[in-house]
Amino acid sequence: MSPFGDGTGPQGLGPGTGRGLGRRQGMGRGGSSYCICPSCGYQIPHTQRGAPCSAINCPKCNTPMVGRFCQ
Repeated sequence: MSPFGDGTGPQGLGPGTGRGLGRRQGMGRGGSSYCICPSCGYQIPHTQRGAPCSAINCPKCNTPMVGRFCQ
């Protein structure tokens, strides 16, 4: 900022510039850690990268599975 308060200060130091306005990278996990059957509770590690758990049927009861993150 200018010491005179007239807006003639250095470029790029005003509000809305610099870091922190990106796309929130690193906030998500990118996928499930486990696929769990909502019917019988059977779970398997999610190893098929790029395929959602809902595309995998439970090997015990043939129900589409859902994803869960380990914590």
